[in-house]
Amino acid sequence: MEDFFTEKSIRLISFVGILLIMGGWEILFQRKKLVDAKPKRWLNNLGLVAVDNLILQLGFVMLPVTFAAFAQSRGMGIFNQLSLPVWADWIATVIIFDFIIYLQHVLFHFVPILWRLHQVHHSDLDIDVTTAIRFHPIEIIISLFIKLAAIAAFGFPPEAVLLFEVLLNATAMFNHANIYIPTLLDKFIRLLIVTPDMHRVHHSMIMDESNTNFGFNLSVWDRICGTYQAQPAAGHDRMIIGLEYAKKPKSFIELLIMPFSKK
Repeated sequence: MEDFFTEKSIRLISFVGILLIMGGWEILFQRKKLVDAKPKRWLNNLGLVAVDNLILQLGFVMLPVTFAAFAQSRGMGIFNQLSLPVWADWIATVIIFDFIIYLQHVLFHFVPILWRLHQVHHSDLDIDVTTAIRFHPIEIIISLFIKLAAIAAFGFPPEAVLLFEVLLNATAMFNHANIYIPTLLDKFIRLLIVTPDMHRVHHSMIMDESNTNFGFNLSVWDRICGTYQAQPAAGHDRMIIGLEYAKKPKSFIELLIMPFSKK
């Protein structure tokens, strides 16, 4: 129980801390002018993450970290059959898990039934730190099962899984944030991790641009897999965020029923 509480505390503190830091950064150094009312968007997006987490906490006995501990105790997965140094386990976990999340993201764009869920994320008319947590509950559940399957197959250590979850959450909020980073610094940072300018291209209303830059954490996967686009054709100031068929702001209820509605 103590370990579980510690895990929850780490996740909650990191989430709130990064949200506040990125939110403050957006106020001080805003990158792109917003087109939708920020208070309503934030309430909707924060409402979604609250519902998502409520469903996960009440509906599932084991989440990634607890399942990783269970898998480790049963000797499940490749890593539990090897005798790697702790540092190698952790680095391999972050790299492999990150590539799995990249592939998952690609699937949610190109498999029609999965796109119906993922469009909720892309229907945001602006992109800022709260867009990083704007996901339909069913997408979160599917993502959970993908993570559990990966843990069962590879046997990732529970501590490394927690590290990855915190890193993924942090980098997702960072690269969705509506913040200005000088061009030269951005070019340097995106050699390793996805920057806000890099990921903003992915939220373009132009489909050829939204089907690029799928990475949430490490930027290397887009470069290796040929899905990298450096900048939007119209430039960041003039590019339009969102979906061609969803140009009006949606209420919280509309976001929940969006996957089941006709375009």
